[in-house]
Amino acid sequence: MTTQLLLRYDSFDRGTHDAHAEDRANAGLTQLQLWREGTGAHWALFDVNDPDRATAWVEKVTALGHGPSAHHLLETA
Repeated sequence: MTTQLLLRYDSFDRGTHDAHAEDRANAGLTQLQLWREGTGAHWALFDVNDPDRATAWVEKVTALGHGPSAHHLLETA
């Protein structure tokens, strides 16, 4: 099975997102897709190498105030 991480950002800054690419890579995340919703929200889909590291990364960036508004760890069925 493959694990992926789906993130929703109510407020999104592309520069901040791009600046944190190395941190995401160090957490074992590889960006697969980025979407913009009509409301201005953004969704990002990542491949996950290590679910524990990915969860720790989400908790860290959320605590720092620039994390996603929602996140979901998903496994292929």
